[in-house]
Amino acid sequence: MTEPIPDAQVPVQTAPVLNLANGLTVFRILLVPVFVVVLFVADGAEPAWRIAAFVIFAVAAITDQLDGRIARSWGLVTDFGKLADPIADKALIGAALLSLSILGVVPWWITVVILVREIGITVLRFAVMRRGVIAASQGGKLKTLLQSIGIGLLVLPLEGVAFDVAMWILYAAVAVTVLTGLDYLWRATLGRRHAAE
Repeated sequence: MTEPIPDAQVPVQTAPVLNLANGLTVFRILLVPVFVVVLFVADGAEPAWRIAAFVIFAVAAITDQLDGRIARSWGLVTDFGKLADPIADKALIGAALLSLSILGVVPWWITVVILVREIGITVLRFAVMRRGVIAASQGGKLKTLLQSIGIGLLVLPLEGVAFDVAMWILYAAVAVTVLTGLDYLWRATLGRRHAAE
């Protein structure tokens, strides 16, 4: 009869880096330059090109929702995924906003406000990661949803009331983006205080 192995000697099971969740994350990163190229080709071209750019953006945004859920529910969370997923998210949103601002669709102030918040919170998230992960709030999820819908709609060749509605959704996204950024900063500060006590 073999003796049980002490818990300290049991090897920790980790998910392989090559898995479906990470594959979706990498796929989203690869879609970013494709989306940008199609969007700029669409400028002044047939509306079908703008629709194609919208489809690419929508597919990338959907993978953003899928990879995290798959990683958590299937036990496929990896250090690579923790690092690559937020980078992929920011790359998609950032590329879309910069492109739409260059094309004159989205005002530059909106792009600057959102990107400063997203980059700043991403840097802060990595800085506090060693003390634990601050879970995404419902406001953060709403922010992502509003950004994706607003940007996605503005990729389409909209005019008149439809364009105005898309812009108001993006304005709402800016407001939620700033508020959730302040909330995250506050929770990170509280975490640092508790760690110091």
